[in-house]
Amino acid sequence: MVSSDLKQSVQNYIDTADNRLLKMIKALVESYHEEDQIVAYTVDGKPLTRKQYNQELVDAETEIQRGELTSVEDLEKESQNW
Repeated sequence: MVSSDLKQSVQNYIDTADNRLLKMIKALVESYHEEDQIVAYTVDGKPLTRKQYNQELVDAETEIQRGELTSVEDLEKESQNW
């Protein structure tokens, strides 16, 4: 089905939908847009979606649990090269 046919088919459903179906469609569309919404940026300026941001948090917590930490001294040495 081509895009224009698909849009028309969905439009037909919307035109004849009851309130319950309209609420379901609205929730689906809002959920779809939330996944793509930019919620943060990396220090390099790369945009992150909510899913990517949450994965960054999980990765950081895993590194902490494995003891992969940077001491203050090492951070100060590293920052001299910035």
